Amino acid sequence: MAWVLVAIVVLLVLWLVFTYNGLVSARNRTQEAWSEIDVELKRRHDLIPNLVNTVQGYMGHERGTLEAVTNARAGAVSAGATADPAKIGQAENILSQSLRSLFAVSENYPDLKAIAAFTNLQETLTATEDKIEFSRRFYNGNVRDYNIKLQTLPTSLIAGALGFKAFGFFQADEADRAVPQVNFSNMPQPGPSGPPPAGSSGPPAPGSSGPPAQS
Repeated sequence: MAWVLVAIVVLLVLWLVFTYNGLVSARNRTQEAWSEIDVELKRRHDLIPNLVNTVQGYMGHERGTLEAVTNARAGAVSAGATADPAKIGQAENILSQSLRSLFAVSENYPDLKAIAAFTNLQETLTATEDKIEFSRRFYNGNVRDYNIKLQTLPTSLIAGALGFKAFGFFQADEADRAVPQVNFSNMPQPGPSGPPPAGSSGPPAPGSSGPPAQS
């Protein structure tokens, strides 16, 4: 009879070790997936001041659009400091919308579109947006698998006691996927084009930092 109890204890210990290691691996994969998003968000935040400085000499009549981009960037940087995927996702969706509106308005300024600095920034930001979307899907897939582990029996009986908590998804707003509608009918014609500004003003603020918060 004693050997039966010993066998049960050994099996229980093995199950606990296997379960714990599996949860640690899933958590680490999720945090690693988030770090890829974080890198791309920081890159986008760092590019935006240069973009604004480049276009403001050609889009003087679009002050509201430029301010919207600047304010959206500031909001995204602030949200990044919270390490909350829900808040970061909402702020980044607003930033994406403001950038797309800016690029749509820029179509009415052929002199600006001829500037290599602007086209390079536009292409880089577009590529960064694609990388963010890919990283978002990869991260959310890892979050889904990790959270399922936490919520299914028998793992759910011990996950909380071992200190494991669910991660939040990094959601994309459906409006963020839509093409912005811009009306050029009442837009003033651009004035004489001048040279672009000499350089960007001040260093860019840091982007989001740290792994996402666990809810």
